[in-house]
Order: sequence, then structure tokens, then C-alpha cells
Amino acid sequence: MVQAYLEKTTEIQWSKLTPGRARKEIPQALEMARKAIENICEVENPVYENTFGALDKSDEALNMGWQRLSHLRSVCDTPELREVLAELMPMVVSFSVETLLNGRLYAVLKRAAEQDWVGDLSDVRKRYIDETLASFKENGAELGEEQKKRIGEITTRIAELSRTFGERVLDSTNAWEYIVRDEAELDGLPESARETARCDALAKGYGSVEEPVWRFTLQFTSTRPVLTYANNETLRRKVWEGLQTRGAGKFDTQDLIRELLELRAEKAHLLGFGSYADYVTSRRMAGSGKRALDFINHLHDEVNAAYLEEQEAVRIFAEQTTAKTIDRMFPWDVAYRTEQLRREKYDFDTEQLRPYFPMQRVLRGMFSIYEGLYGIRITERPTHFRAPGDQKKAPADSVEVWHPEVLFFEIHDAQSGEHLASFYADWYPRESKRSGAWMDCLICGCPPTDGHPRQPHIALMCGNLSRPMGDKPALLSHEEVVTVFHEFGHLLHQALSDVEVSSLAGCNVAWDFVELPSQINENWTWQSEALDRIAQHYETGSPLPEDMKKKMLLARNFGSATAFMRQLSFGKLDLELHQHTARYVGRDIEEVDREILATYRVPLAREGNSMLRAFTHIFDGGYESGYYSYKWAEMLEADAFSRFLNEGIFNPETGRDFRRCILSRGNSEPPAKLFHDFMGRDPDTKAMLIRAGIK
Repeated sequence: MVQAYLEKTTEIQWSKLTPGRARKEIPQALEMARKAIENICEVENPVYENTFGALDKSDEALNMGWQRLSHLRSVCDTPELREVLAELMPMVVSFSVETLLNGRLYAVLKRAAEQDWVGDLSDVRKRYIDETLASFKENGAELGEEQKKRIGEITTRIAELSRTFGERVLDSTNAWEYIVRDEAELDGLPESARETARCDALAKGYGSVEEPVWRFTLQFTSTRPVLTYANNETLRRKVWEGLQTRGAGKFDTQDLIRELLELRAEKAHLLGFGSYADYVTSRRMAGSGKRALDFINHLHDEVNAAYLEEQEAVRIFAEQTTAKTIDRMFPWDVAYRTEQLRREKYDFDTEQLRPYFPMQRVLRGMFSIYEGLYGIRITERPTHFRAPGDQKKAPADSVEVWHPEVLFFEIHDAQSGEHLASFYADWYPRESKRSGAWMDCLICGCPPTDGHPRQPHIALMCGNLSRPMGDKPALLSHEEVVTVFHEFGHLLHQALSDVEVSSLAGCNVAWDFVELPSQINENWTWQSEALDRIAQHYETGSPLPEDMKKKMLLARNFGSATAFMRQLSFGKLDLELHQHTARYVGRDIEEVDREILATYRVPLAREGNSMLRAFTHIFDGGYESGYYSYKWAEMLEADAFSRFLNEGIFNPETGRDFRRCILSRGNSEPPAKLFHDFMGRDPDTKAMLIRAGIK
């Protein structure tokens, strides 16, 4: 019988991935991994293949199975999935901890690293040896037995708390809704947002085709249009108040946050670090929590004057528009007045762009850009959906997916024809799907190695974008187009990886380097020539009009300092909490939030709950002490994109260099060297500040 969770295949049978099979197959994968580790521990004559090479492959089946199960929780959440995840997670986490703290294993690996044959290895395998030993040491391999035991307990508990945090945020998001019965309340709201709300209500059994009502939720595609465009202040206030329920009330996350911070700090101290931020950043480009925090504080000082100027301009505009004295704005008015000011200054409404960005056109145009730059070919395959446990026969040459809306593509090298990767794309929101957008690797591929043929990467992209409505295709906002390009950048980083050691391949890079390939992609969505490829009216097929394109590009930096400061504030919160944990842990979370961000936002007439309550990036997403990496990577990508601007944004030679120096290399060399290989010099923050209009 095929082990569906553990099968190494380019086409996963999602309908067979039931909770019941997970209960059987994940423990089987655990036993396989334990046996592989035990075999390494018993090695008497160490060579690369029976030590480090075996370690790299030891948990391959376990990683595949666990990744598939975790992914289903993210896109098809059910009580049964939650139950089996809760059962299995302690075992999986314990194995990971046991491996890194295994004294016998560490001794064999150290002995292997001292052998003469190491000097004959490839540079990639030498780096893997160095990185592996550093990881073992960093995770406590040289601690005493009592300390190792405590590290194991902490790591397991952190995993449980993170899972619970994500579930509370998702449940609180789904628990809120607001039904509008009078269409007059929707004044100012774009037609796309109205139609989404009407269809959402119908799907939930509210209203009818003849007598419609409109349902609003806490999904970003629902809240953003209301807060940005709705003329009805009551509607905006209701939605803003709804957002304050995420991670609050019966879904309160404050206790989880406190315990997570305490445990992370304890773990760092046990491992010999002054703070958890120091522990996390020690082998990243930043090098320490202090340097990462200094980076955020420096950018704050660079941007603050422009940020305050922008906010004051919005306040003055609100006063002039309402003919009222406004000392402090209400939070539900800020985005609305900002958009009104944008329209007045540039005669430009961002919703005018939406008909020119149908999803399929955006994807085809985006693919054509990177096919030319990187020398690849992207083709779509037909798909089919089967419910879990369904045994019906699948259509020929069709790939199974986890939901009917999911797409499937293959990437081949244009010159050699090699199958480099396959990937799934799941773009639309569902109540069973977590919020945000992300990319994940399901199977890490490998180039031809030791006589074996290439193994393709298998990856996925997910988002919560505007969905098709009625007979209209999905019409994206430009902001959503940027999201698609961003996630595709991550995917290309994995798909074009050409590293023989899976632990160093693809996105397995320093966290403050991982966003470079994704964020550099966003630049093409702002280039006139690239817009000609991705923008086409869904009805007429006409390109984006030149006057609209010019207005869009002129308005690009409107509010850029505010957006810049918003990202800095997230990084500031994250680093302060993990660098100076003792200052804040145990205190009221709203008080801590206001204290840390006192100079990162202007005072408002009403304060909301701290965004920490639903900050899944750092409490259930792996970005703890790492959110600063978005701005760090922006420094890198703005600088790197300057080469494309100088040499041509479609220049295949520049593109091939980026593929060769960055995308294909994973963590096979230090990230600073990879950047230097592409640019011929070290990075500079100037390009980022100039692009944002701040310098």
C-alpha cells in the first residue's frame, strides 16, 4: 500500500492524506528517521556518505509527511486535522530536539570532520559540514544532560504554544461578521468589494438574489476596501472594531505570548546567549540582536521626519474636508482620508486598475518576464479535485489538488529541457485557510549528483486575494499583483536551486537573506515595460492606458514613508521583545506596545488592541527575531535591482547572472558573498531610501 504522506512524487495524492493515515504514517517516518540516526551513531569508519551525507537524508520522509500535514492545516483546517496535529507534534518536535542533542551522533560527526578526506570534498559539502557542526553546538549539543533535557522540554512547549496561537487567531478571525442590509451604507465602496460581500452573504445563507445583503469579515480582502473607500463612517468603525477582536476575548493570546517570550529567553540563556534575538541572529547577516535593532532604529531616524510630514498632511486634509478641528484622527479614518488625499493630488483611484489585472493575465505576463530573464519554461497542467478518501478515477494527464481552485505548473530549463520543479498555486480566501500569503517547499529537489538524475523541487504558493465573482474573473488590485510577484520570487528561489545538499538548498538560507529573491520581484510591477506584459483589460483586451500608468507611477511614493514606518514598527516590536524580554514580559500587552512604538506612530483619538495579539509571523510563523529581515532584504534588493535598471529589466544576461549567483546557490556560500558575486561590491542602503522618495 502506498504511503501517501511519505511518497516522493511530483504529483501528490491529496485525497489520500487523511488524518487517519497521518496517525499511521508519520510515526512510521519517525521510526525510519530514528533508525537512520542510530546507523550514523554506530559508524566506525566515517566517510562523507555514511555520516554527513546520511544525516542530510535521514529525515527526508519525515519532512515530506510533516510538511504535507502542516500544509493541509493551513489550507483545509478541520477539527480532525487539529486533533492529529496535536497528537503528533510532540513526537516530531522531540525527535528534532533529540537529534540535535544526541551526544553520540555529535561525536561521530566531529570525528568525521577531522578526517583527511574532508579536504577533497566539494566546497558545498565542506560548508555543510561547518554549518551542521555549528547548528549542533548552537542548539546545545555540548550542554550537560540536565540542560539538554530542559532544552527539549522548552522546544516542545514552544511548538505547542505556537500551534495554539495560530488556531486562536484563525478562530477569532472567523468568529466575526457584520451584515449590511441597507445598500446606502455601502456608499463609496468599489463594485468589486460590494460584489464580494454580496456573494459571501449568499454563500452563508444571508439574503437572496432578489433581496441581497452584504457580509463583511476580517479577511484582508474584506476589511481593506471598507477602511480605504467606504464613505460611511459607521461601517468603517464597525470593521475596525471587528479587527480588535482578533486574538482577544475568548480567543485571547496574551497568555501565550507571555509564555512564548519567557521560554524563548530561557532557551537562549541556556545556550549561552544574552537574549533570544542574539541567539536567532548569531549566524545571520545581522550577526546579533543589537545590530539588527540598530538597523531598525537607524532607518527610523532616516524616515521619521518624512513620516510625520505625511501624517500631518492627512490630518490637515481631514480638517479641510470636514471643516472640523481634528487634533487626533480616529483610526478608522486614517486609510480613508489618505486615499482621498491621494485622489485629489494625483487624480488617481487605485480601483481603476483592477479591470486590467485579471489573475490569468497577471500570471501569464509574470511567467513571460522570468522565462526570458532566467532561461526557463513554465507550463500549466490540468487539475482535478477529490475529497479526502474519495476513490473515483482521476482524469488522464490531470494532477490532483487539495481544492478545486488550486492550479498546478511545471518549470523546465529552456535550454536543456530538464524538469526543474513543479508547483501548486492557491490564491483565494476560505474560512478553513489561514490568512496572508506564503510559499512553501513540499519536496526539496537535487541536481544530478553521484550518477543520479535530477530530482525536481515541489513547491506551492498561497494567498488570500480577490476571487472571481459571477461571470467575472478574479480582478486583482495592484497591491495584490505585488503579492503574487513576491511569492513567485520565493518560489523561484526554491525551484531554481542547484545545490546537492538539501539542507543548504533553495530557501534554506539566512533569514535576513531569504526575502531578497521575493522582494526584488516586486520591482517589475512598477516598471512601465513590465506593466505592458501583465496588464490587459479583462473584457476588451486593451493595455493599461498610458495616462493611467503615468498617474500610478507618479503616485507610487505617496505615503511611502508611512508604509516604511509601518514595517519598521513590526520589526521594532519583534526585536525589542526578544532582545530585552525582561523589560516587557508579564506586563499588559497594550502598554508594552505603546511604550515600544511611542515614536513609530502618531497618537490617535482611540487606541486599539496591540497587533501583537494576532502577530502570527513571530508567534506562529518562524519570523521571531527575524521580522527586521524584510527591511534588511529590501536594502539588498533595491541595491541589486539597480543593476537591472542600468542593464535592462529584461536583459537575459543580467537575469542569468541573478539566477547563477543568487537563485541557484541557496546557502552553499555565505549570503554576503553571493550578493557581492552579483553586484561586485557590498550592499548600500542608499538605493532603498532613494526609491522610497525619502532621500
